[in-house]
Amino acid sequence: MHDVDQVGSENKFIQRKSYQPPDEMTKQQEDMQKVIDQIHLLSSGNTRSFSIPSTGENPNYDEILSELSALNSPLRERFMEDFPKMLVCILSGKQDCGLEAELIKTASLEFGPPLLSFLSSLRSQTCTLDTSNEALRGIFGTYATEGTTIPDLSSFEQIILKILSSLSVSDSLKSIMNALLDATARYVLQFMAIVMEASLDYIRIALQFGIEIPSFDQKQTCSQGDLKQLIMWGMKNNVSWSFSAPFIEILLENIFPLEQSTLSYPLSECQDPTSVQFQRTTSDQTNYTVINYEIMCDQSNLTSLNETLCADILSGAGDESSASILTLCQVLSNLSHNQVELTWRNMCYFLQALVSPFSTRSSVCSAEDSVPFSVITSLHEFLPLTPAPRRVARGASSLRQLVCDYSSWLVNTTVDAGLVSLCSDNDRAAFVRQVCNNATLMKKLLSYPMNSWLYGYCGNSSADVGYLVSQLCVYEQWLNQPTEPTDPALVNFCMSYDSARLTQLMCEHTGFLMFIMSNPDNGRFMPNCTNSPPFPPISDLDPLPLDLCQYSEWQDLSQITTDILSTCIKFDQSGFTMEVCLNKTFLNSLLQNKNNAWLEMHCSTSFIPSTPEPNLGFNFANWCDYQTWGQKQVDSSIVALCWQHDPQSFNDKVCCQRSVLEKLLQDPQNTWLSSVCSDMSEITLTPQVCTYSEWTRPVIVDMTDLALCSEIDPYNFTSKVCNNGTVLQNLLANQDNIWLIEYCGNRSNITKTPVPGVGQGTGGTPFNAAEQCQYSSWSVTPPHAALLAQCWEHDLSNFVHSICSNAAILLSLSWEPSSVWVNNMCQTFTNYTTTPNNSTTIEKPVCIAKELIKEFNLICPSFYISDCQPCTTQNMVLQMMVRCLMANLRTKETKLMTPSVAKMLNEAVSTSIVILLTLEDAMGTIWHVGEAIRPSLLRSVVDFFKNESDPEKKTVLLQCFGTLLSSLLHTTRDVTSDEMFLIKEYFLVPVNRLKPVLAAANISTVRLILQYYSGAKNMLNLPDGYLSTMVSVLLQTHLVKDETLFPELAPLLAAASPADIQALPPLQSNFSVRESINRILNSMSLEQREAFGLWYSKGMSPSDIIKGRQSLIRDSGNLIAYLPFPNFQHLSAAQLLDGLDVLQKNTLIPVRQEFIASTVIGTFKNLTAQDFIRLGNISCMAEPADLLAYNNTETFRVIQDTLMNCALKGISMPSQLISIVLRNSPELQTPSSLTSDRLTEIAPLLPLVGGAFLQRLTASQLLPALPALSATPFTAAQATIIMEKLYPTLTQGQLQELGSLALGVKTATLMTFTSDKLLSILKAFSRITKALDLCSQQANAITTKLWGFPEVVDWLNNVEPLLNCTPLISVLRRTRPLLNNLSNTITKKWNTQQAQAIFTELLSANPNEAKQHFLGLGTLGQGLTCKILQDHFQANPSPSSVRKVLAYLQQQPNLLYTSLKKCLVEAISQFEFLSELLEDLGVEIALSMPVSTIKKFAADEMDTLRKMIIQEPHQFLMLSKTKQELLVDKIAQRLGMYTADFTEEEFQSLGIMAPFVVDEIFIQVDRSFFIANLDGLKELCYSGSKMEIVARILQEPAVFGPVPKWNKTTITQVGRFIFFLPNNVLETISPDLMTVGRIEKLFMSQRQWAQGDVGILCSDQNDMKTLFDKQQFVLQFFLGFLKMNPSSSTPIVPTCEMLHTTAPSVWTSSSLSSMSSSAFSNCLELMGRDSYLAFFQRGEVLKRVKKMYGPVSSLSPSVVAQLGVIATELTPEELNVLQLTDRRSIAAMGAVKSWSSRQLAALFTAMLNSTKQSPNQLDSSTLVAMGHIICGAKTTEIKLLNNVEFSKAVLCLGRLSLSCSEEQLQALVELLSHSLAFGPMSSWGTDVFMEIGVLAAGLPDIAMSALVQEQIEGITPLAISMISPQKFAVALNQKQISMFSYEQAAAVTQQQISVLSDVQRTALDMVLTPWVNKPVDFRGRSMGLVLSVNPLCLIFGLLMQLVVLFCSNT
Repeated sequence: MHDVDQVGSENKFIQRKSYQPPDEMTKQQEDMQKVIDQIHLLSSGNTRSFSIPSTGENPNYDEILSELSALNSPLRERFMEDFPKMLVCILSGKQDCGLEAELIKTASLEFGPPLLSFLSSLRSQTCTLDTSNEALRGIFGTYATEGTTIPDLSSFEQIILKILSSLSVSDSLKSIMNALLDATARYVLQFMAIVMEASLDYIRIALQFGIEIPSFDQKQTCSQGDLKQLIMWGMKNNVSWSFSAPFIEILLENIFPLEQSTLSYPLSECQDPTSVQFQRTTSDQTNYTVINYEIMCDQSNLTSLNETLCADILSGAGDESSASILTLCQVLSNLSHNQVELTWRNMCYFLQALVSPFSTRSSVCSAEDSVPFSVITSLHEFLPLTPAPRRVARGASSLRQLVCDYSSWLVNTTVDAGLVSLCSDNDRAAFVRQVCNNATLMKKLLSYPMNSWLYGYCGNSSADVGYLVSQLCVYEQWLNQPTEPTDPALVNFCMSYDSARLTQLMCEHTGFLMFIMSNPDNGRFMPNCTNSPPFPPISDLDPLPLDLCQYSEWQDLSQITTDILSTCIKFDQSGFTMEVCLNKTFLNSLLQNKNNAWLEMHCSTSFIPSTPEPNLGFNFANWCDYQTWGQKQVDSSIVALCWQHDPQSFNDKVCCQRSVLEKLLQDPQNTWLSSVCSDMSEITLTPQVCTYSEWTRPVIVDMTDLALCSEIDPYNFTSKVCNNGTVLQNLLANQDNIWLIEYCGNRSNITKTPVPGVGQGTGGTPFNAAEQCQYSSWSVTPPHAALLAQCWEHDLSNFVHSICSNAAILLSLSWEPSSVWVNNMCQTFTNYTTTPNNSTTIEKPVCIAKELIKEFNLICPSFYISDCQPCTTQNMVLQMMVRCLMANLRTKETKLMTPSVAKMLNEAVSTSIVILLTLEDAMGTIWHVGEAIRPSLLRSVVDFFKNESDPEKKTVLLQCFGTLLSSLLHTTRDVTSDEMFLIKEYFLVPVNRLKPVLAAANISTVRLILQYYSGAKNMLNLPDGYLSTMVSVLLQTHLVKDETLFPELAPLLAAASPADIQALPPLQSNFSVRESINRILNSMSLEQREAFGLWYSKGMSPSDIIKGRQSLIRDSGNLIAYLPFPNFQHLSAAQLLDGLDVLQKNTLIPVRQEFIASTVIGTFKNLTAQDFIRLGNISCMAEPADLLAYNNTETFRVIQDTLMNCALKGISMPSQLISIVLRNSPELQTPSSLTSDRLTEIAPLLPLVGGAFLQRLTASQLLPALPALSATPFTAAQATIIMEKLYPTLTQGQLQELGSLALGVKTATLMTFTSDKLLSILKAFSRITKALDLCSQQANAITTKLWGFPEVVDWLNNVEPLLNCTPLISVLRRTRPLLNNLSNTITKKWNTQQAQAIFTELLSANPNEAKQHFLGLGTLGQGLTCKILQDHFQANPSPSSVRKVLAYLQQQPNLLYTSLKKCLVEAISQFEFLSELLEDLGVEIALSMPVSTIKKFAADEMDTLRKMIIQEPHQFLMLSKTKQELLVDKIAQRLGMYTADFTEEEFQSLGIMAPFVVDEIFIQVDRSFFIANLDGLKELCYSGSKMEIVARILQEPAVFGPVPKWNKTTITQVGRFIFFLPNNVLETISPDLMTVGRIEKLFMSQRQWAQGDVGILCSDQNDMKTLFDKQQFVLQFFLGFLKMNPSSSTPIVPTCEMLHTTAPSVWTSSSLSSMSSSAFSNCLELMGRDSYLAFFQRGEVLKRVKKMYGPVSSLSPSVVAQLGVIATELTPEELNVLQLTDRRSIAAMGAVKSWSSRQLAALFTAMLNSTKQSPNQLDSSTLVAMGHIICGAKTTEIKLLNNVEFSKAVLCLGRLSLSCSEEQLQALVELLSHSLAFGPMSSWGTDVFMEIGVLAAGLPDIAMSALVQEQIEGITPLAISMISPQKFAVALNQKQISMFSYEQAAAVTQQQISVLSDVQRTALDMVLTPWVNKPVDFRGRSMGLVLSVNPLCLIFGLLMQLVVLFCSNT
């Protein structure tokens, strides 16, 4: 409290209204003014006395109190109501607050200081009042004469205790007392609740202003809260805090501090505890240093009013509050922010002064302890009118800064261990930073045994453990100090954090092992060297200097220093003895140096083996002569050597021979044998159960396992469990393992039992109870379980005296499961009164307090007091009485308190805890509130999580208080069920909130989360994305801070994203990390593995690879297989050959395989058969020339077998390698010699051998091999050959097993099948739906026949695979039966028009079902109408309802038709919450939104769309090229990608869209990223301009440089990108590189991409034609076809295999015609399917066909079926004579679309003539086979076609780009209007128009002009483009055109646009470009101008209006 100058009666704070005339003042105001003036007179220095009568001018306290009492009655009524106003007015610095406020202020200033002085004197209990101190004179001073003392409270306590002890307590009196206590407690609690109810809200509001409660901001982030903020948050969110018990303990410890009893122990049987050393003496406890504590009241960042209780009170949302609180809130709401700050600050100062007497813990009065209080008469300084400036922090503003001066610790000679512990508890962050990370200071502190706990503390903290290991685990320094035994704590630390290195040294260097084991306490660290890890490839540990001990090289003995001799003795003791000590000449030479005189003594005392002759090697028989060890002294190094190298014999002849073992154990250096031999003898029993090494971690171990280990392995169990505090502590976490306390207490000396001869040497430091059992500190820092047990065992008497008598410590110990046993054990030590030998009985001293407790039986059973304990002190009695009273009250809580009272008291206690925490923040940790409430706090948090249903609140708690919750878990010694429940809550956090929640967790909590997941992962039902998000946070946030987390995190890396993997910390050289990754690598995706390879490359540069050892690959493991190819290519041939086994275990991409094959096989010319076996299938990627070099050798057989294996597996190989397989295999030359088994094995090769080979096989060979043949991808012609042989022998059951051979079944045969047979073969077709053409005549024949049976509705499960091929007309006839079986119908994958037809029928039959419950109609959702959707959204406009519809539509089996998506987008665009639905839309619907809508997206919405496209890229690839580029441009703009560089992050963020950015961005792509990710870039889709950019980038010096300098590795890397290069650049490639095999690989890579998911959809015809031209140029240029030099070699003649690997069209026509007959015949079908064959190529091929097969009229149907596009070179006359008897040959001709009209007419005639059918006899399968030939029919012939059969074929015909005339199309479409088909055109719906496809272009003008929107929606874009321009302009008006979708409008051709009117063009423009004023055709054509108003005209018009208005007024 600040000193304030006296101001007299003048009031400078409030201007009173006393200046008014007296006649205007009321009587009451006059009285108040009079009292105020009298109070001011008291401050003027006049005498104050109650005994002196008042003179009128000098009032005394009696008069003032009387007058105040007189004023009380009239003021009482409105005082409570006006008090808040007056209080705020005073505190806020206002000057006109009224007389009542002036009276309150004046009275407070006058009576405050004496009151505080009196309270301070009470605090000191016995203090002589100093009458000279003016502050103590006053209202309280008048009651005490000068020199007297305030009554001693302790004396008062004694009086009460004596009175109670004199009473005789009977049972009836006890009952009366209990009832009296209950009644008293009930009324006291109610009274307290009433009193606190009025003040509690005031305090809470004040605290809420000063303590900001963390909450989420707009970015869903928050600051981390502390304990008081957590408690206040809980009070606000109805968390039931239970702090009554810890609060009582805090009060008891401060009000009744415990003292040591003065009574001694007179009985001889009772031990005298005077020898017990306490941490602090009594004098120490009473001499406290007075610290000037100060609460920081100068806060300027107060919480706003809206964040306090007032917000709820003013809004009426909170509970009903008192009128005074409402008034307070209303007054506060009217204050400015500065006034609120001033009010709060002044209140803070007032409370600070109020609590100041209680802010010290001094128990005596002294001049230093007393706090002077000046008389305050004015609030001028205490309550300033203006905000006080911020105070400058002092040099040491807190206890931590005062005592934790770490910089001085290095200077001081010693640092108190208690101070170190204090700072570690209260200043954790700074302690870790300045102590744990300071090796010099750490070493100094660790030199004191009391600080050994620092090893574990710093190791478990966030300190840099790697730094500590490098500074503390310096093993070479250990050996340089052999006289100092290694501290077990240090060894334990190094074994925990540097286990691999320490174990390796101990296993490999016996001297080092013996040095460690020289301390018997280190026996538990004996390593198991049988499984020691290998050397890491890059070791950072310098080898031990054994190279100095090469004795044969010691030529110049003068250079052999003492250090060298000492080193060799340490590291090579046995070798030194043999080579130096036993070689007298050598020894004498060394002894000539006087500095080596000690060597003679050493050698004389060293062990001399019985056979002194030196051996060249280690001879076990000579050294390990176990049979003599029982009779002689054996050197400890020999014992260790034999144990290491001869474990089996050592176990049999030493461990199993007790006499020998006991003999050896007499040497202290051999104490390690006790654990080793126990391990070896029980090795078959213990490994699976007794995994001691795992118990060092916080795992739960079953009690039965522990019991078994204690029985079968007692020695190890005692040494590794009982003697290991960490293990014991972890095991005691399971309450079932409490028996360990007793077990270990009885056996803790097993390993220390004296054995004759043992203990004579240097041993470990014994347990020092005086140092380690600091009982007095246990009240603050409870001991861990191991120390508790050791103190009980080794220091029993002092333990009983100090602990069993201390109720506080016993209570704290009873809270921990691991120390509950102490109470029970203390109760057993009760009978200490015995009779001595002289038979005289010594009477016990009388302890009144103890007798009182026993008499009243008020003590709890767990606090039994022994007679041998010191006499219980008064405070101890009172503490125990209060505790037991509270325990008794808790059992009656529901009877004594109503829920409202209990709630009020809980809130009061919680508020008090917050206040105490606030005080501790300013004053230091004096009450240890945090430690006291921690268990209750954790329990309350867990209860909140159990009962709370709001996930938002749970997330706030975990995220905003994550660090605090982590500290709760971190400081608890055992993992309890409450803590594990809290850990479980982390797995319930929503994925979108998980990242910040986990980021706030402590590393210890993260470990518990990982531990919990490891054990419960199979029971956790985690949402999608949870694991990946969790792993991402752990990698990015926690692993970078603590690298030791990696082993626990490794199993989850499979869920890590590639970006997170690449961002891993640089741990590449860490052996354990590398091995962990290698173990899990194969379980990851290829993308993740490549990311790991990229990460690994950061630690392995090309120079490291080049300089690496030959075993580099084996040393690195699987990781090296995924290095980026720029790094991988630096591996040498020797390294690759050595590491083949590692590489083969991994997935190698083709470029790596080819590099390995080229490097190894191309470098080594003498590889063996075994080498090729190791190479495996990689050999198939080699250059054919390199393999052919082994021809006619034994190795070549292995090569052939490997190539055969590759061919069977379908691995793409160059043609020359395929030829090796086909030509050099005798069995393939003679088909008849093949057995069925062999045919089964080589089935994958059969498509390559050709039809001639298949013709020579018999049915008896083929039938047994049917399962293998059915899985082989044969062509249709090959399948036909096989089926012709097999069909007569097939059973009905075998029909369903045909697989791919089903393509060979003729349609005519299928037409003869019964329904059973059709259903059987349908199963075969279901397996090849991808290979089966949607519109094949076979599919049409099967579906039309099956749907002709009424039972088809029961066969839906069978016919479902071909539903897409089923004609609509067939389904329309079965809609009613399908509705009758609706539950089954809605589960089938109908196509869109079928679903629409069924839905339309349902709408007609059951409108309510269709409209109200359409969400339950399954796959029929495709048939929804726009009207139903609009009505549904109008009736249910909520976000949840819309989300349900969107989710339902996304489940449909097919793409939604365009009009439905358009309707859906228009409907939801009207909602304000559209942005919230973006993710729910799905990619398909989102991308159907107009670009005008998408471009308005905000950045976050655009980013969401980007992520959606990346997840489902095929939807994006299906868009038009224009929309793709426009969409990507908008995304790039919104996400800010128009920067200087196109970075890796930006490129990868766009995914499949990256190549669609504008050229200006794409050309700036990061070059290093381009090179490192070339394989991924080759999988993308590129337009023509992007291909040019890629070609330029490839030639840049920073990439691959000029093309002439490229090598074969470069060609391999570039791959298909080589076809992006211009022709003139391609010519500069070295011809030696472009071999046939190399060219074929390039072609295969391009084909593989084109047939992939991206290539199929990236099908721009112009770009594809450009690529084909490049391919043709590359092949013909480098194979010599384009060379004009006559001397050039003859161009190569292709084989059929070459045509398969390349393409027929890239070869010249002469080369195709020059092929051998067999090759030509085998590839005829391939050439017929090549649409790029030019007319001259087709002509040459046709000539060869005629030459081989004769004239056209004689060509068989099978040959005709193979001709394909080749037949277009036939003349109409030749086509007239073609034999088209078979539907397969008809289909081959009908699939070609480049016929002329004359050829089509000839084909139609030839087909009728060959089949001898008239047009009306053609069935649907024949019409489907006809395809384009239908346009060869005359109009009259078309009209003769069967209407029904044609309607069944229209599904396939409508998808062809028919070249029919307008009249033909109209005739065809009129066939469908028959009543037996689809009926009148006016009745056709969307489904029919979708079914008929392009035939809609043939609608008559009148029918087309009458089309409505529903019909227009079904017209396909292809049909739009086929409408004749004149019909388009006449039949379609602008309204109909405006109904077009974007896809329909984009299909309008230039010819059609050219004849449109302006109005029609405008309508079309509005569909294509609705977002611009001037229509722009993004397809590259201008569509004219739109009439619009010129802005100048508008301006002039406005000016004219103004002129008119102005003139009219004038």
